[in-house]
Amino acid sequence: TRLKEYDYSNNAYYFITICVNDKKDAFGKVENNIVALNSYGLIIEKKLLNLSTRFCSVQIDYYVIMPNHFHCIFILENDGSTEKTISEIIGAFKSLTTIEIHKAGLADFKWQRSFYDRIIRDEKELFNIRQYIQQNPLQWELEKDNPDNLEL
Repeated sequence: TRLKEYDYSNNAYYFITICVNDKKDAFGKVENNIVALNSYGLIIEKKLLNLSTRFCSVQIDYYVIMPNHFHCIFILENDGSTEKTISEIIGAFKSLTTIEIHKAGLADFKWQRSFYDRIIRDEKELFNIRQYIQQNPLQWELEKDNPDNLEL
């Protein structure tokens, strides 16, 4: 659930986690603490990196695509003319990626409903989240079966 009474079109850094439905591994695997993306994971990466072309108000800071979820930091910089919310951007991303993954052959692919977000409030928090994203593949074997570990 979103933070009550917060305007998610506000310019800010947002830590986002989106999971595959039922936490099914769909995007590749972790080998020797490195994520090896499969063709579906590469679709996710391409669409994620192209979000700033589709939405000029969003930039991708750090990200990691794991076998059944991904984490990223969105930098939202609305200019007042065509303000988009984080939910609108993620909705479009989920729709575009689902269509592409279905076309690529994974007909039963679905995203989990909604997404996890955290509004990053200061430099220390940003540093810690970037570190968490970078180290996520290292923690995969310890955390992959514990859904509580998908959040900081």
